[in-house]
Amino acid sequence: MSGVSQLAARPAPGVNATTGYKETLAWTFGLSIFSFGVVKIAIAITLMGIIVRLWGRADAIKDALVLLHGHSDEPSIARGTIKTQWGPANVTDAPPKPLFIHRMALFMWRPMLAMGFMALAAGLISSFVWADQVPGTESFRQAAAFTQGIEFMGEAFLLSGIAFLLGSIMASLRTAGGEVQSSLGLPVTTLKMPLAGKAFIGLMMMGLMIGMVQFVLYLVALGNANDAASFSSWLNWLGPFRELSLGLILAGIVLALVTIGNVLAFQFNRVNSIIRTGA
Repeated sequence: MSGVSQLAARPAPGVNATTGYKETLAWTFGLSIFSFGVVKIAIAITLMGIIVRLWGRADAIKDALVLLHGHSDEPSIARGTIKTQWGPANVTDAPPKPLFIHRMALFMWRPMLAMGFMALAAGLISSFVWADQVPGTESFRQAAAFTQGIEFMGEAFLLSGIAFLLGSIMASLRTAGGEVQSSLGLPVTTLKMPLAGKAFIGLMMMGLMIGMVQFVLYLVALGNANDAASFSSWLNWLGPFRELSLGLILAGIVLALVTIGNVLAFQFNRVNSIIRTGA
């Protein structure tokens, strides 16, 4: 029986177990990264729905506050910068204009998601080309470099699209909050961009830049694919470098969520103040 077991464990003639593993790893890599991208697109669609609902919420608050808010005992309210428990805020007569980063977010989330999806689709196709090459050859290494570089650039684009959508939510909160207060004839109190919001912008942009740079560096590695040792040395540090790109964008997204929570708490307190004091 032991002889039969050993015979069964041997690979069939002409089949190289290592070669089969590398070929399978090639196309499963492309498919798995593409699948993660589909999940990110689903998250983006959810955030689009939140933006739509947010404006519905603002209209409902306008209608309700007209009936609920009282009258201020102190009609003269100082304009300028004030301190709140959520940070400094501006008091103005008119709703604030969108900041540059808000206008950028409203413009950029669509192309980022589109480019991310196209890059992932190209990477998926490239992964099948990669799997069709003979492992250990120059063409195999070239396909490997291109696939990994473009797949992770696509992931960086998608995460940046999600980050820009969160920036669009911040822009909508800022604009809607100002419109609600202005519609009641009240001074408009707007929270200034907190430190977490500024850090979000910096981390997201840094991660996006690294995501594009790592693709360029993979193309450079592709040019060294004829030298297996040199090619391997490139891939040894490009792997962690590409992960750094996604990590920075994700860290920025966390700070964006913190900022949104802070703004929502501030606006809830502002609505409460309008109902109680009329100011």
